[in-house]
Amino acid sequence: MEELKLIPIWTWILIIIVLIAQSTWLFIDARKRDSMPWLWGIWGLIQTPMPLIFYFIFVRSGWFSRNSDKNKE
Repeated sequence: MEELKLIPIWTWILIIIVLIAQSTWLFIDARKRDSMPWLWGIWGLIQTPMPLIFYFIFVRSGWFSRNSDKNKE
């Protein structure tokens, strides 16, 4: 616990801003693509940068596109 007391307050504020911005962007973009927005939004709130990396690999690249069947018709 002593290590947490050594981190300045501005670092905590920066971390909170990054997590909220990441989570919001992931949620909005996943909702546009109909790709589990709540999962991406919640995961984006608790960790960085892994949710972004996995989002770009799996959703943006089209590996797990939910609309793939709809686009074929």
